[in-house]
Amino acid sequence: MRVLILNGSPRPAGNTKQMIRAFCEGLEEAGHEFDVFDVCRMNIRGCLACEYCHTKGDGQCVGLSGQMKCVIDRFYAAAYPKKPEKLKKVAMFLSSGDPDMYEGALFSYRGDFLDYLKLEGMGVFTTNGYDPGVPAEKLEELRRFGAGLKE
Repeated sequence: MRVLILNGSPRPAGNTKQMIRAFCEGLEEAGHEFDVFDVCRMNIRGCLACEYCHTKGDGQCVGLSGQMKCVIDRFYAAAYPKKPEKLKKVAMFLSSGDPDMYEGALFSYRGDFLDYLKLEGMGVFTTNGYDPGVPAEKLEELRRFGAGLKE
C-alpha cells in the first residue's frame, strides 16, 4: 500500500514529527511505501475561490498553501468531478499542549475527509502535554497501527 502523510506541524523535531516517525516505522515493517510532506515548509497559499479546479483545471488547483488547513481545503479540488480512486482511507495524528484544542481539526476530519470525500476513517490519534516528547506507549500504538494497515 502507498501512504501519503501530511505533516501540519511547523516543529521539525516536535511531538507530531515523533508520532509520524513511529507510524512510518510500522509502515516500513509491513512493507508499505509512504511519502511525508511537511506542509509548513511548502509554498502553499489559501484557496482563492477562483473555481479553476472545477472549470479549466479538471480537478487541479492553481496554487498551494502554508498550513494544514490550507492543504485540507485543497481536497475540495481533488474531489471534482470525482475523488481520485487511490484516495481511500484517512487517519489523523494530533499533538497539542492542551487536550481541548482538537475540535477544529476533528471538524475538518469528519466534514472534509469522512463526509465530503467519503474516505474510510482509520482513527484519530492524540497526545497532549507541555513536556516535549510523546509517551512510549503512544509511539508503540502508532507503530502497530502503521504495521497493521491493509489495503
